Amino acid sequence: MSTLPKNILRNVLEEGNIKTASNLHSYLKDMFKDLIQEALEAELEVNLGYSKGDKKNKSTTNRRNGHSTKNIKSQFGQMDIAVPRDRDGEFEPIIVPKGKRDISGIEETVISLYADGMSTRDINKQMHSIYGIDLSAEMVSKITDKVIPHVKEWQNRPLDPMYPFVFLDAIHFKVRENNVIVSKAAYVVLGINQDGFKEVLGIWIGHNETSKFWLGVLNHLKNRGLQDVMIFCVDGLNGFKQALEATFPNSEMQRCIIHQIRGTLKYVPYKDRKAFANDLKSIYTAVDEKSGYEALQEVKETWSNKYPNAINSWENNWDTLSTFFKYAAPIRKIIYTTNIIESLNRQYRKVTKTKTVFPSDESLEKMLYLATMDISKKWSRRYGAEGMEPKVWRLGFDT
Repeated sequence: MSTLPKNILRNVLEEGNIKTASNLHSYLKDMFKDLIQEALEAELEVNLGYSKGDKKNKSTTNRRNGHSTKNIKSQFGQMDIAVPRDRDGEFEPIIVPKGKRDISGIEETVISLYADGMSTRDINKQMHSIYGIDLSAEMVSKITDKVIPHVKEWQNRPLDPMYPFVFLDAIHFKVRENNVIVSKAAYVVLGINQDGFKEVLGIWIGHNETSKFWLGVLNHLKNRGLQDVMIFCVDGLNGFKQALEATFPNSEMQRCIIHQIRGTLKYVPYKDRKAFANDLKSIYTAVDEKSGYEALQEVKETWSNKYPNAINSWENNWDTLSTFFKYAAPIRKIIYTTNIIESLNRQYRKVTKTKTVFPSDESLEKMLYLATMDISKKWSRRYGAEGMEPKVWRLGFDT
């Protein structure tokens, strides 16, 4: 239903000689400019306390003092308006504040487009097409730089004292550093909180995975208030186990079973891969750890002579591969694979696919932060055992 009476709308169409959408846009632009102009005049009238020419009701020595031209950006493009002035310089317009030339919400639009992964060139095309405004790559960068303080605040925000499950993974990007393009990893930490909902705890940009690097990440989480994690779910991260033992010694670690299977099958030629994979299934679908280890021994007896490295990988990492056996099926389903965080990484790749090279670590952080804010708005699924009360995931944990 229209907000204006039909007769007024028809008069607009007739008086404006509107035949095309372009005619309508031009007419609305002129109308918008007139409305802004009238609003400014009305603001000054209220500020002075008397209408123009109404000297009878004038009770102030202040008076009108002409106009100053101001070029503004609006939803209808750029336009010149005449901002009224007062002699004493006390008038502070509300609709077009002093020092502000953009009244269109364009900055929010640019940030939104940037968060969706649009390139600076495409953003400029979009802005020119819709608003008639040209934005250089430098201007887009300056606009999006306004989120940097929010990135820092988010990265250092306080965390809950306990998260039942925390997933860690890395996604790699090309970044320019000292005029050289290098490969860097964004290390993403995703938690499942005590109410069962996903939350990105932080993103760190780094070169190589080492125990020192992960020690820094885990200590950063502790400094933000994290006291306890039931299970860290990882994809065989280098140096992570040592860092975990030093920072969260009571927490357990679960290596991703799916990644373990993929890594194992690399040792097996195609002709035996299907049979080998079928035998591996008896290990991770076992009812408990004892049955799983017995199944591993049977697989070892069958295949170790042909593919010893594949079997050794399971035996050497059994302590972190078998953690999930301790838990009921609903929790096993959550922790036996890192699919939860890999799904997030796929969304990051989708957003960043137009960026072949990031100009700096800060630029990469900015993009991933904006993407995180956008992606997490859609998260509504609750993870966890059915009927399990929140905040009692770990027996004996003081809530």
